[in-house]
Amino acid sequence: MQREQPRRERRRGRAPRRVLAAVAVALVAASAGATATATAAPRVWRPTARTTWQWQLTTPVDLSVRARLFDIDLFDNSSAVVARLHARGRRAVCYLSAGSFENWRPDAASFPGAVLGRPLSGFPDERWLDVRRLDVLGPIMERRLDLCRRKGFDGVEADNVDGYTNASGFPLTAADQLAYNRFLARAAHARDLSIGLKNDLDQVPALEPEFDWAIVEQCFQFDECDRLAPFVRARKAVLVVEYELPARAFCARARQLGFMAMQKRPELGAWRRPCF
Repeated sequence: MQREQPRRERRRGRAPRRVLAAVAVALVAASAGATATATAAPRVWRPTARTTWQWQLTTPVDLSVRARLFDIDLFDNSSAVVARLHARGRRAVCYLSAGSFENWRPDAASFPGAVLGRPLSGFPDERWLDVRRLDVLGPIMERRLDLCRRKGFDGVEADNVDGYTNASGFPLTAADQLAYNRFLARAAHARDLSIGLKNDLDQVPALEPEFDWAIVEQCFQFDECDRLAPFVRARKAVLVVEYELPARAFCARARQLGFMAMQKRPELGAWRRPCF
């Protein structure tokens, strides 16, 4: 991928197709008379800024990897896998695409044609979703989050939540995307799941208060890591993956910034080269 392409066309790691309602808030006063701030309820697990992690979207998941957090596919992993991770003292995050239609998923028939847009660049089996249609997509995503919770996951990685910056086939606006992403955060918290903001760097300042951590691809390659500063200031975990840069090219800077970064291959198998 050439750098002159817009950021929205970044190369996204993804497992191969065949391998592969209110927000819970607590008002906390910092001191007597201090202004109370809203945050996720205490029962929602949130990774700390130094949480070690693994991202594997292929199966079977390599449970021997030394990591505190495992980000794995919602549909391709059973509750038994999550239970085994918990037995080892790990946390589990379910990966799902909230902004694109994947034609191989078991709930694919739930998506009417009216909400399916153009194919994603580089992913012909996926199509952008019309995130304005919360009346249609809301119940589908809630069912996915119900499954995530039912399987015992602790959090969710909702992918493709920046459709408004892409040639989606719909006239999506920044306001449309904010409304959809905030819906996802509320729905996750209502199910006692933490949620990470995936990419969508343009909207980090607006969305950081409602998301528990951030996960971003190739911010070092594209010189965009400074845009994650709101998460760092809030002492929230920032999880970074690079595909094309070797670890030696970004690890020192990642440690300086407080990011939990690693090099991965685009297929997102078990292999990794962490900076931590």
